[in-house]
Amino acid sequence: MTKLNINPNMPNPDDFYAKLINCHHGLTKEQSDSLNARLILILANHIGDQEVIEEAMALAMKDN
Repeated sequence: MTKLNINPNMPNPDDFYAKLINCHHGLTKEQSDSLNARLILILANHIGDQEVIEEAMALAMKDN
């Protein structure tokens, strides 16, 4: 049984995306990658459920 919510769940996804892109403005590729890694770890810690995190990882890997 899936625990990961893959249904739209953000009130303003375009605003979120714009803010996310803005965080990367002026960064080098290495700095951008580091920011993404830190953000992933912060959000994974917030989720705190290993199964949900692993489901998200598997879903993200499907697109590669």
